[in-house]
Amino acid sequence: MAELLEEERANLKTVNQQDLNNYSGDDLAMEKRLLVDDAKIDGMILSMQQLASQEDPVGVERFNFDHDNGMKVINKTAAFGTIMIIYESRPDVTVEAGGIAFKSGNKILLKGGKESLQSNLKIVELWHQALKENNIATAWVEYLNYNREETQAFLEKPTQKVDLIVPRGGENLIAFVKKHATCPVIISGRGNNFVYVNAEADLDQALAIIINGKTSNISVCNALDKVLIDTNLKNWEAFAATIVQELQQRNVTVLGDEKISRATNVPQIESDLIWYEEFLDYKIVIGTTNSDQEAIDKINKYCGGHSASIITKNDAIAQEFMENVDTAAVYQNASTRFTDGGQFGLGGELAISTDKLHQRGPIGLQHLVTNKWYIYGNGQIR
Repeated sequence: MAELLEEERANLKTVNQQDLNNYSGDDLAMEKRLLVDDAKIDGMILSMQQLASQEDPVGVERFNFDHDNGMKVINKTAAFGTIMIIYESRPDVTVEAGGIAFKSGNKILLKGGKESLQSNLKIVELWHQALKENNIATAWVEYLNYNREETQAFLEKPTQKVDLIVPRGGENLIAFVKKHATCPVIISGRGNNFVYVNAEADLDQALAIIINGKTSNISVCNALDKVLIDTNLKNWEAFAATIVQELQQRNVTVLGDEKISRATNVPQIESDLIWYEEFLDYKIVIGTTNSDQEAIDKINKYCGGHSASIITKNDAIAQEFMENVDTAAVYQNASTRFTDGGQFGLGGELAISTDKLHQRGPIGLQHLVTNKWYIYGNGQIR
């Protein structure tokens, strides 16, 4: 598949241009996710190469017990069976999800958004070519070209056995799948990620991390939406003003709580409800806290359970923060933009789960398995 993506690079970009030309919306984040350029194709190829180099995750022994009665009890990893992923606008998911599912012994049902249909169909065509060249049935990777009504009907009464569903997209998509699905669902939830600038922060690091988290890619779930500044930080008002100035120079709309608004003249938030929002846009909210505990409490109340970062030179404070913030990924002195299967060495991800069962954070190859018990006896009865 990696080789075919390289061979078909030009054709894939041409087909993707059809999707871009057909996209008539004004959602900048959606358009960025939809684009397939050389950098995206490089990422797809790297993902396939990383997957190819990893160990087979199926059949790995997890537990071994010799019973008093002579039975041998072994627990091993096992494939789920058939996994369905429903996603919006990202053709690279068609590559990564297909690869992760196939290598973990699972059939994949791909239900992409209509805005990326031509790109997705081209990639599935390449999947089928790769499978055929290795004498493997093309049914392992299947594309469901369904509209909303057909998708709902399939979720409620699947025409084939489905063992797991992963919705990967906005809150409306997730709510739709949870409402209609009749099998287990892993939620790849919203971002709404926080950076907390502690009183002992390196301010140059803090500024760079905030700028990177907000502006490097607004269309992804690991982008930054909220900043909290400890008012015990020396000259915190001047630092807040610097952040605002740097963000505004990059065309980011900045809102603040009462203290930030007063210190920097940015518009004050109209309601605390905005702290719950994921923006996927050039927009950010900056607020203040009076203590580390207040920051932890605020993040746990409002965040999406995805990622949070503390900027501090005090390792003990950082560890306390990281152990008590309830998100899938916690950082000290680094950007939330790293919450990604490829960046974590997984060879891409099927999704980034904000659930706690059965896997949290990026779902990579070794996570897309369940387990099975093997018991070997010679006539034992209980």
